[in-house]
Amino acid sequence: MKISCVILTMGNRVAELNRAVESALNQIDGDVEVVIVGNGADVPEVSATPPEGSSAVVKSIRLDRNTGIPAGRNRGVEECSGDVVLFLDDDGWYADQKVVAHVRDRFATEPDLAVISFRVMDPDGGIGQRRHVPRLRAGDPQRSSPVTTFLGGASAIRRSAFLQVGGLPERFFYAHEETDLAWRLLGEGYRIEYDAETVMYHPQVPPTRHAEFYRLNARNRVWLARRNLPWPLAVLYLTNWVVLTLIRERRSPHAIKAWFRGFAEGLRTPAGERRPMAWRTAWRMVKLGRPPIV
Repeated sequence: MKISCVILTMGNRVAELNRAVESALNQIDGDVEVVIVGNGADVPEVSATPPEGSSAVVKSIRLDRNTGIPAGRNRGVEECSGDVVLFLDDDGWYADQKVVAHVRDRFATEPDLAVISFRVMDPDGGIGQRRHVPRLRAGDPQRSSPVTTFLGGASAIRRSAFLQVGGLPERFFYAHEETDLAWRLLGEGYRIEYDAETVMYHPQVPPTRHAEFYRLNARNRVWLARRNLPWPLAVLYLTNWVVLTLIRERRSPHAIKAWFRGFAEGLRTPAGERRPMAWRTAWRMVKLGRPPIV
């Protein structure tokens, strides 16, 4: 089973990119095919090279413009030849050299497994961020479990399953594209697992560092519901997130204003093809601990 690794870069973190590539190339029993995607930027020259005797390779492609995270990763997957594709942020790196061997073993022996979401650790020893554990009960990041979504930059995905459901929704640009993909995979009968044994390091940075975070977060939630949920669940899902946002951001009028601007945009603009999940898929998500209303 061949493993590929897609790393997106804007070309502005050369040392970090080199560290990420090196952590992928130096995996034990790895021979990882690394594909670096310059998202509207030239791919910097990296000094990391495959170990002696390894069949690992490093490839790079440059996109003419910043097409967003989902489109960039889709282009990377198109360049891959692996049966399993790792997605790695250019400022992240694998905690040890056994990640790929563990991933390969799981995918080789579990044919219904579509995605492994990795455990993300703070390299400076911090407690980590709750959002890095993709489930409602996130208090124990060392506990593995089935989940209904995953972390895009810290994951491994079966390429055939990824292609089967059409890849990541490119119009999302940033935010919730993984959940859109995950819901479609669940609808096809696949499993998604949070695996605490697969660890990557990533600096602790808030998602709100992105200038358009609140707008895109809200817009894409609306698109996610419109594309994937039966209408009764879509109404419940969006109502729930309106209430949660008002509670969480009540001290930030700027954030609330930006969020509702994005919410309105999501209602009035095309969301893409609508393929509502079957009710049995929604029930399966309930049994997994995260019904598609939160």
